[in-house]
Amino acid sequence: MSEEKKQTKKVEEEITINEGENSIEISDDVVAVISGMAASEVSGVAEMAGGFAGGISEVLSGKKNLAKGIKVEILDNKEARIDVNIIVEYGARIPDVAFEIQKRVKKSVENMTGLSVLEVNVHVQGVSMAQLENKEETKEVEKEEDKKETKKK
Repeated sequence: MSEEKKQTKKVEEEITINEGENSIEISDDVVAVISGMAASEVSGVAEMAGGFAGGISEVLSGKKNLAKGIKVEILDNKEARIDVNIIVEYGARIPDVAFEIQKRVKKSVENMTGLSVLEVNVHVQGVSMAQLENKEETKEVEKEEDKKETKKK
C-alpha cells in the first residue's frame, strides 16, 4: 500500500531548458513567486487573493507566501500562462491596475526566466476597504487634536 502512495504522489512540475548538453530546470513555483512579487508592487493592489489554506500556512509559518494567488501553466517548456488573483484598494481604477499587473508580470517573468508569456489573466477577487477605514480614523484623530488645540487657546 505504501508503494501505491509513492507512485501516486504528485511530482512538482518544472520547466527544463536544454541548450546542447546543458539544461536548466525552473520550477513553476519560481515563476509564481516572480509573478507575485511583480504584481504586489503595483499601486492599487491591496493584497494577493489566495485560498483558505494559503492564509493558514502564512499564519502558522510566519512567512509571507509570495506565490499566493498565482497559478502558472507551462506549455511546451517555452511558453507560460499566468493567472493572478488580487484584491484591489478602494478607489483604485481597476482596468489601470490590471493592465499594469499584466505588463509588469510579463516583463519580469520573461526577463528572469527566458520564457515567453502568452497570457497574464488578472482576476479581481474583491475590494479592500482598509485604506478607507484608515483615512476615516485619521480624520477623527485630527478632529480631536483640533478640538484640544482650540480649548488650549
